[in-house]
Amino acid sequence: MPAPTERPVVTVLCEQATDRPPGLEDLDGVEFRYCDAEGLREAVRGARGLLLWDYFSTAVREVWDDAGTLEWIHVTAAGVDTLLFDELRDSDVVVTNAHGVFDRPIAEYVLGAVIAHAKDSRTSFELQSRHEWRHRETRSVRGAKALVVGTGGIGREIARLLKAVDVEVRGAGRVARTPHPDFGQVVASSNLAQEVADVDYLVLAAPLTTATRGLVGAEVLAAMKEGAHLINVARGPIVDEAALLKALQDGRITATLDVFDREPLPPEHPLWDAPGVTITAHMSGDVLGWRETLANQFAANLHRWLAGDQLLNVVDKKLGYIPSGAR
Repeated sequence: MPAPTERPVVTVLCEQATDRPPGLEDLDGVEFRYCDAEGLREAVRGARGLLLWDYFSTAVREVWDDAGTLEWIHVTAAGVDTLLFDELRDSDVVVTNAHGVFDRPIAEYVLGAVIAHAKDSRTSFELQSRHEWRHRETRSVRGAKALVVGTGGIGREIARLLKAVDVEVRGAGRVARTPHPDFGQVVASSNLAQEVADVDYLVLAAPLTTATRGLVGAEVLAAMKEGAHLINVARGPIVDEAALLKALQDGRITATLDVFDREPLPPEHPLWDAPGVTITAHMSGDVLGWRETLANQFAANLHRWLAGDQLLNVVDKKLGYIPSGAR
């Protein structure tokens, strides 16, 4: 009788031992090793797959010398900027991500931010806290202009929802393109300062890469019209926080921020008390059931991997995201 085939090992990196992906215990054909960052070095030895349930961890690069058997890394996030490093980029290890899971939730968050700004919800909350009745007029979102930086799945879903309430939407991406099925027009993000003068809502939904780091700096912020609203659901370092803080304190623009250079945002950070800013705790994509959705997406790819089929959501490691033509 032939010896039974040894099951491949997949290491699962969790932030805490108690925070494990739901439902993996029901999957056959693989041996799971659960660990936190401290135990990753030992747990990754001999493993062929790695699931980054702790999707912001940078621990992989620290144990790379012990990860020589890895074939596949799956990140339970849309952005892979915290994972990628030169040795991984140059290797044959396939990286996949959670493309598609967060598109609708983040788009809903952006739509909510647009409506909350137009309806002056911040002032309403402040007046309510003082038990003060003050009638006033607010804006309609119909006819407002939005520029969405990032033309991937999240950016396209944002465009679709904003168009549903009659916001005029354009996109900004690595390459200019007209016509575009979701944006109509896509302008080059490298020319962002020349494209924001008439924009009511500048929405950031791009991956963090060398090209987008610091993309929204003093020049772009100064080019935005007075009263414009910045919404960042991408990554904090895409924005120059010092320049943004000055623009907020000057009262030129307002902002809804879900991501920051440093997370959690330190309690003493001046952004907390900046005028006209709404801050949330990197939660724009996290709706009820999101963990189950992420686990199910990984399980579907795991079955493909075990069967030797082409994996879904393969990231171009050089670019740092999934190219549009490969989706």
